[in-house]
Amino acid sequence: MEPTVRTHPTRRLPTALVLTAALLATGCSEQSDDGREPAATESSGTPHGYVEGAREAAEEQSRLILGDPGTGASRVLDLVTGKVHESAPVTGADGLSTDGRFGFFHTDRGTHVVDGGAWTVDHGDHVHYYRAAIRHVGDLPGGRGAEIRSDAAVTAATDPEGRTTLYDRTALEKGEVGPARTLDGVHAGAVVPYEEHLVALAGDDESAEVAVYDRSGRRVASPAAACERPAGDAVTRRGVVLGCADGALLVSAEDGTFTAERIPYGQDVPEKERATAFRHRAGSDTLTAPAGERAVWVLDVTDRDWTRVRTTGPVLAANTAGEGSPLLVLESDGALHGYDIATGRHTARTEPLLSKTAKTPAGAAAPVVEVDRSRAYVNDRTGKRVYEIDYNDALRVARSFDLDIAPGLMAETGR
Repeated sequence: MEPTVRTHPTRRLPTALVLTAALLATGCSEQSDDGREPAATESSGTPHGYVEGAREAAEEQSRLILGDPGTGASRVLDLVTGKVHESAPVTGADGLSTDGRFGFFHTDRGTHVVDGGAWTVDHGDHVHYYRAAIRHVGDLPGGRGAEIRSDAAVTAATDPEGRTTLYDRTALEKGEVGPARTLDGVHAGAVVPYEEHLVALAGDDESAEVAVYDRSGRRVASPAAACERPAGDAVTRRGVVLGCADGALLVSAEDGTFTAERIPYGQDVPEKERATAFRHRAGSDTLTAPAGERAVWVLDVTDRDWTRVRTTGPVLAANTAGEGSPLLVLESDGALHGYDIATGRHTARTEPLLSKTAKTPAGAAAPVVEVDRSRAYVNDRTGKRVYEIDYNDALRVARSFDLDIAPGLMAETGR
């Protein structure tokens, strides 16, 4: 399926970058229109990092998984080739999350798993990028509202009552759900796989304590840290961040020993202005979260520092690439705004990206801002379009993709 891709004015690129882009496009052009990848040839050998059924690439292979909550239609937009792949419908989905490879559509029947066919393996001193076939894996049983968290070995699904089911992620990679087992007890918020363990909050929605389990479910550590009214979590290179009433807890591991460090706001924050849902670029240690109607929290995990950035209008979504990049805020005027995090200064603004009629229906998912190493993506549900933004070039609209579905749900894979 070929979308209408609108390329917007750009600055001239250095010759080396143009040649690199051409080589990448050539290497990826062998993928078939249905998202299948050709098998490796004998001449390619078995290089370091080889994954059966996948092709290794020189650069990140970003794809967007898209869903239309109204019709149930789903698509996968390959951001390298610009092609849109039609995938099986997922009816009743009102939410979509990802672990960097799999998309998790949340429905009242459970969680439907789609393999986006693009992922990154970070070995610390080097990184591997892969692309493979796009396919529907199956359903994780349960009702609506499950929190899904993964690492390379396990996927943890925590239901709204705090019960957690563990799935073998290698089975998902083979295209099947596989056997499952239930973690004992109930927990507040999501159970997060981290450093070959499971990080959880044992308690209820008012007060909980950090608990660390091994993969068999045995409690192996209890860092002395409590979290009042827990909400929100994120995995960073520095550890697992857990949102609490007074700020956040950072749970980290060194030489097998787990510790929990408090990162307070440093001020009294009204309940409606607390950070309760984090977004960030994969691999970044800078987190964002709404801070009430007209502000955004930025948490620098490295410096253990919170910054509250005031916005010009009501916030619909926010994100940042971190590491000196601007804070990106999609506001109620339909435009994407850029802010300098250190000073709070408003630095850039796009023309309105969301259609004027793009009022999110009650209970429907709000638009999102997805961020990778060089671009940001904004989904326009009513306009049936996705925008690609160069956030390092004054928020220039680099490309826009016209679609045949209303992409009310969007998540980026390949990271």
